[in-house]
Amino acid sequence: MRYERCRMLFGEADFTKLQQAKVLILGVGGVGSYALDCLWRTGVHHITIVDYDTYDETNQNRQIGSDAIGEYKTEVLQARYPTITAINQKMDLAWVETFNFSPYDVIIDAADTTKVKIEIAKKCYPKLIMSTGSAKRFDTSQIQVASIWKSTGDALARKIRNELKKAKFDRNFTVVFSPEEDRCIEKGSFVGVTGAFGLTVCSEAIKKILKS
Repeated sequence: MRYERCRMLFGEADFTKLQQAKVLILGVGGVGSYALDCLWRTGVHHITIVDYDTYDETNQNRQIGSDAIGEYKTEVLQARYPTITAINQKMDLAWVETFNFSPYDVIIDAADTTKVKIEIAKKCYPKLIMSTGSAKRFDTSQIQVASIWKSTGDALARKIRNELKKAKFDRNFTVVFSPEEDRCIEKGSFVGVTGAFGLTVCSEAIKKILKS
């Protein structure tokens, strides 16, 4: 059976929880696509993905589905993982304001835009697992999980913390981050790290589902 080994690991009751959970993934690039693959292979099939980008040749070093250059990520991944729901939508502040996040048990933020990430945190923090900066690094051993307020060494996480403090927001949510120093100036990337971020996000999502 396809999920026999997952059932062995989690037990029937917890595996049923995973099958029934509803997960939202915001952004399905180098981190989000691996989180999607991990969740789907573990038996979480009520997954909704949101993205608006098409694949580019420069995505091919790190993104699942990126052989389909020029095609929308949501459409390619919908075909690859047929049980998911794909929303081809640009995520901006207006979208965050109007989208209904309430049906989801876990919300994974693998989006790129800092302002959007901040607003998602304000709106969804109890259910949120946020990926911070995964580019410019190649040492997977430095990847960590913590509250946003205890994350260190990552410029994106620091900016998010500062903006939340300005907004007098002090609630906790989980982030996946790496304090590894930048290895380049531009956004160089390594699938070992971006993929490991996605797999770590997946693990945290599974833990959150099983605790609920």
